[in-house]
Amino acid sequence: MALRNDLRMISASDDSAKMMKQVLANHAPAGHEVDVRPILSIIEDIFRRATATPSNIDGVPNGKREHMDALHDNKSLAAFSTPEPLSDIIHKICCEISCKGGGDALATTMALFKTLSSYSWDAKMVLSLAAFAVNYGEFWLVAQLCTQNSLANSVAVLKQLPEIPTGYDALKPQFDELNNLIGAMLDLTNCIVEFKQLPSRYISNDGKAMSMDQDHYHAAYWTFRSIVACNSRILSFRGLYTPSTTHELELSTLTYKVSNIHVSENLTKQIEFWRQQIDKIRQIEEYNNLVRILGKHNRDNIKVLRALIYAEDLVDGETRTTVQIHVLKKKHVLLLISRPDDISQEEILFLSNMYKDLKESKECRIVWLPIVDGSIDRQQALDKFKNLQKRMPWYSIQDPAMIQPAVIKYVKEEWKYSKKAIIVSVDPQGRILNQNAFHTLWIWGISAFPFTAETEEALWKEKPWTLELLVGDIDATILEWMKEERFICLYGGNDEAWIRKFRNSAKDVASKAQINWGMAYVGKKNAKKRLEEISSSITKTESSHIVIDATKMWFFWARLERMLYWKLQHGMSVEKDNIMREMMTLLSFDGSPWLSCLDSSAGSRVYAKLAVRSGLPRLLDLEPELALCLLPVNLTSRMTVLSRMSRIFLLLFPRAHARALRDIPWGLRGLCIILGS
Repeated sequence: MALRNDLRMISASDDSAKMMKQVLANHAPAGHEVDVRPILSIIEDIFRRATATPSNIDGVPNGKREHMDALHDNKSLAAFSTPEPLSDIIHKICCEISCKGGGDALATTMALFKTLSSYSWDAKMVLSLAAFAVNYGEFWLVAQLCTQNSLANSVAVLKQLPEIPTGYDALKPQFDELNNLIGAMLDLTNCIVEFKQLPSRYISNDGKAMSMDQDHYHAAYWTFRSIVACNSRILSFRGLYTPSTTHELELSTLTYKVSNIHVSENLTKQIEFWRQQIDKIRQIEEYNNLVRILGKHNRDNIKVLRALIYAEDLVDGETRTTVQIHVLKKKHVLLLISRPDDISQEEILFLSNMYKDLKESKECRIVWLPIVDGSIDRQQALDKFKNLQKRMPWYSIQDPAMIQPAVIKYVKEEWKYSKKAIIVSVDPQGRILNQNAFHTLWIWGISAFPFTAETEEALWKEKPWTLELLVGDIDATILEWMKEERFICLYGGNDEAWIRKFRNSAKDVASKAQINWGMAYVGKKNAKKRLEEISSSITKTESSHIVIDATKMWFFWARLERMLYWKLQHGMSVEKDNIMREMMTLLSFDGSPWLSCLDSSAGSRVYAKLAVRSGLPRLLDLEPELALCLLPVNLTSRMTVLSRMSRIFLLLFPRAHARALRDIPWGLRGLCIILGS
């Protein structure tokens, strides 16, 4: 109840319109811009070291560790020097609040406003706090050292300072009140300084801004009142061991009032509102700037890279040292854009193998731009980034935070980045040649350099849907088989029983038909562990049979998916693109058994519809155990295709179907039927 009554009394006298008019009447900024942040840092350091606790009144300020901290901090403070006019004004305020003592607090407060009339509200608050910090710091410096230093002891005697080390318990309530008010003043001052340092060009002159102006002079007034009261408390320690009830109540009331301005009057919320508004406006400006820079004809790739990377230094993945961004000048740059979670170890391995050739033969460099989700813990995201960065031999930024929100928005909206890693191709002049060359690099390798649309189209025309395109260079043996013009059979799935049955039957067919062929097991996508088990059970020593290792299997399927993604990326559809339809068919088999046999002497064209599932296609209402097609034809209709055959179609049936086989049109050229056991 006493606190509320005293608050009403202070509010009635101090918050009156007449008093605030006097405050505003003494506010005439003359353009004295003061960099208050360094001064405020020193003030906070003084209050932190001078705060009364048993550990810093024993003659050694917080022990040896704090002493060493002080030496370290002194090095940083040595670079800061208070301009002479500010030193004078701080000294003048020290005198005003000390000489007038605990007299008329209102008169002393208004005298401070007159002294600081030419300064902005935030500068008034910081300079007045600096003056009080000098007085407070001197008081505690003598108090802390008086038992250890003769000079300090003599000064303490002349100033009539109490023996604080021996009388701390009696004085603790007063110190607590003092420290609470000092903390409230620092919080409020920091808040006002933070708002003042917001770019003024983003602050509109609306009701919210006017409200903030009112908060500023209220904050300055109550800070001045509090400084006067705190300094009076310090002066009262001269021979005073028990504070008066009035002093104690006044400090408590002022602490409540200052805290109320900071919290209850929404000062913090208003600052947060303006900070968010400014961030939005800046992001829009930065985004528009990116659109402008990347949309015009550039002559220097460094300008484009700086707009995206927002850093001068990069990390060289090979030397693990920092290098300037200028190492990329006049180089072809591939920007690898991904979240740390969205790029696999296999993709890193693939790019690492490509990077050496790109670097040596094409003067091309890769730079990783990590995209970090703001919802993820900052340290967790940084740890993931660092772990992945260690595995990359190319360049990367030093910290994901260097990728600005506007850049993230740009790569998502303009380059269609979602969750899968993309590679943006930038030529030495800074022109964007390809918004996602990852698929092209995966399909064609460095032969597609510089990854332009024209290069991509030319490669697809030059190399249609063939076995060579399908398998790439995942296994040298398959390429040798193609040179030998063998019949080649690719098969997959994860049904081990079917695989065993197929291998035995296929060997029987090949032997009876005297076919020179090769078989390659390529597994299925996304089942690495299971495929390793199946692979280990398949004989690998036969010259006509190979098993692609698990990593190469992954590359085979990933490459097939990249081909499909490229087609989708370029707006193609299964209705109009036969190759796309064949790719989707192959990918759709997943774990189901399938096989595709191709005659490498006939152009090695691949048709996924030659693949068969475990439920083998019916022929004349019969279900063969095995069907091998060695023709470069598309089975759109079984009977129609059979009538067109010009090479060999092998069918393996159980002998139980021998009678039914008599109805097959034997005029079909090249048809070979083999009866199993």
